[in-house]
Amino acid sequence: MCIGESVSRMVKKHSWILPVIIFSQFAGTSLWFASNAVLGDLQRQWGLGGASLSHMTSSVQFGFIVGTLLFAFFTIADRYSPRMVYFACSLLGALANLGLYLLADGLPSLLIFRFMTGFFLAGVYPVGMKIAAGWYRRGLGLALGWLVGALVVGTAFPHLIKSLNRSLPWETVILSISVISAAGGFLMLLLVPDGPYLVRGTKFNSKAFAIIFRSKDLRSASFGYFGHMWELYTVWAFIPLLLDKYAEMSRQPLNISWWSFSAIAAGCLGCIAGGLMSKKVGSSAVAFFQLLSSGICCLLTPLMFHAPPAVFLGFLIFWGIVVVGDSPQFSALTAQTAPRDLVGSALTIVTSIGFFITIISIQFTNFLVGWLNIQIVFLFLVPGPIAGLIYLWPLFKDLQKRRL
Repeated sequence: MCIGESVSRMVKKHSWILPVIIFSQFAGTSLWFASNAVLGDLQRQWGLGGASLSHMTSSVQFGFIVGTLLFAFFTIADRYSPRMVYFACSLLGALANLGLYLLADGLPSLLIFRFMTGFFLAGVYPVGMKIAAGWYRRGLGLALGWLVGALVVGTAFPHLIKSLNRSLPWETVILSISVISAAGGFLMLLLVPDGPYLVRGTKFNSKAFAIIFRSKDLRSASFGYFGHMWELYTVWAFIPLLLDKYAEMSRQPLNISWWSFSAIAAGCLGCIAGGLMSKKVGSSAVAFFQLLSSGICCLLTPLMFHAPPAVFLGFLIFWGIVVVGDSPQFSALTAQTAPRDLVGSALTIVTSIGFFITIISIQFTNFLVGWLNIQIVFLFLVPGPIAGLIYLWPLFKDLQKRRL
């Protein structure tokens, strides 16, 4: 029996691996928007201003950027078993989140604990991808689609907990998320051994910064991703505010937390469906049309405030599907177009720049909310998808030529 067949049988024998990784990824990434789901309670109890939403979300993003760069520079997931790194970061992230309940008492301490949470998420989301890659070579694209889908549902999950009982104390929500994150880390440690395809990555190479701007195809994929990131996390962060404004204008009682969860979690469908479609039409085509669709949603937002509730809520669900469904495809395009010896470094740099762009976008949108009606604020997100589509066009056009 050849080694390849032996490994394939081993993967099939461990059929529970992917479901455990998916659940653990969901559990760990539920930390991402944990404080967003209870922000209203924190604002009332601690007297926080309206700008606290953007500052708090940006702190998580900044922590993730710093963590991602440091983990890559010191090759943490290569020096140690990825599942051990995942377990430690899930536990530490859960403790940082729990710090909101145990130690925080105002905006400065809130921002510190959100930064720490984002930092440890750098050992959850990317490392979970590495663990999956260690178990799946054939069908990895679909497996990663499921994992990004798990990230999306995990991001939305705190809103679901809050929606189940709108009078639920914020401390209970924070404690529940911390417990779930820690449980996911324990399951990964106990049930997912290092996979047969696990390989040591190359050391972080800062020269990849120059490669991104010199390589035409990598530049196309990277800048398309940057345009996508200008929109994504800002939409996720401000969806509750958008829903609240619509409820006020339409005088319709809405469960804001439930519909925030539904709109964000719907992105799981976009990630999985996009992964399946990419096998037939290619990643650049899926990314192009999903980014185009989400850009159109930005344009339509002012009109939707005058639509009936069913139309408005259906619109939000559709937007939630397409706003993130292109994320796995942009990652695939970056990996495909980067030089073989710089794939890891290129992915790290592109991801870090993308998350830095989310901070600028979130802060800029928060500034606009203070000066303009939120009905038109989302129009200022349109330049992101437009720029992304312009840069992505060469890859999309080349794909169509090859198919002809």
